[in-house]
Amino acid sequence: MPAQQALAIARAFLPRRPWGNRYDYYYTRAKLRTDPLYPGVLAALRDTPGPVLDLGCGLGLLAHALHADGQSRTYHGVDIDAGKIQRARRIARRTGLADAHFEVLDLAARWPEHVGNIAILDVLQYLPDHVQGGLLTHMAHMLAPGARLVIRSALGDDSGRGRTTKVTDLLAHFAGWMQEAPKRYPTRETLQGHLANAGLTTTFSPLYGNTPFNNWLIVAERF
Repeated sequence: MPAQQALAIARAFLPRRPWGNRYDYYYTRAKLRTDPLYPGVLAALRDTPGPVLDLGCGLGLLAHALHADGQSRTYHGVDIDAGKIQRARRIARRTGLADAHFEVLDLAARWPEHVGNIAILDVLQYLPDHVQGGLLTHMAHMLAPGARLVIRSALGDDSGRGRTTKVTDLLAHFAGWMQEAPKRYPTRETLQGHLANAGLTTTFSPLYGNTPFNNWLIVAERF
């Protein structure tokens, strides 16, 4: 994302008082500026109609990125981290994102209802294998005509990128940024199998950018 656009979004995360915590501001500014996730996901959703369900939304950065990209649509973000959801709601109110809604939800326990587009970004590795399969099948039935399921996930393999991803995810958990430790990194074969069985065709594109991680963009839609 262009530096000025990332900065404009990040400024909403500044504390009201000069002595407040600026972690979310610096995190948001760096992530939007350097992570290839957002350009990839925005491009995948740009010509699709309907609302977006964001599973594992964190601070709701995708809602802000969609708005900055001119994609005016209803957004529903869910995440297991109640603190992040509280901050996401506060910043959405502060910036006037009236069509953005946030909910605390554990995807290992239940799934939200929705019809439209779905984003699953950096989430699958935190769910057990059997939950991943059930979630993908359930989400496939929620896709509206012309809508897309957009996934960003690290793929499970023994590459250097794969090992770096695992270590980084563990450190994020131990540092407290991620509540869950990674459980199972999906393989390309398992993802293709689950999505094909649900009636979806998929495209896989590496989404490394300038990062050392084994991240891929997977876009699925009906045959």
